[in-house]
Amino acid sequence: MEILNDRKYSPKHTWAKLDGEYAYIGVTDFAQDQLGEVLYVEVPEVEDELTKDSDFGVIESSKVASELIAPISGEVVEVNDEKLEDEPEYVNEAPYDAWICKIKVADMAEYEGLLTAEQYEATLAE
Repeated sequence: MEILNDRKYSPKHTWAKLDGEYAYIGVTDFAQDQLGEVLYVEVPEVEDELTKDSDFGVIESSKVASELIAPISGEVVEVNDEKLEDEPEYVNEAPYDAWICKIKVADMAEYEGLLTAEQYEATLAE
């Protein structure tokens, strides 16, 4: 299982990768592994407001449908709907490239409060 150091993690198995005042949001390698084969990803709409720890979409797999939980708050400025609609299995193949949405970060302190790669790995070991 891969956990990258260039982003931060939520205990709800989503990641955020900062890009200036924006952040890309996706699901972790652990999450995609637990889900099994991803069949569908429901992405938010551009201009939707994400609220930290609230659901912002659904990811469906051969095993289960699971809500996507926002790691931080912000306004959606872009979604990866074309790629994920045509190839939802991309989440399984490359979970750290298969971002779901890009947001304008509402509160940088929320991002700073997320788990580092080492802290996230420790939560998985519990």
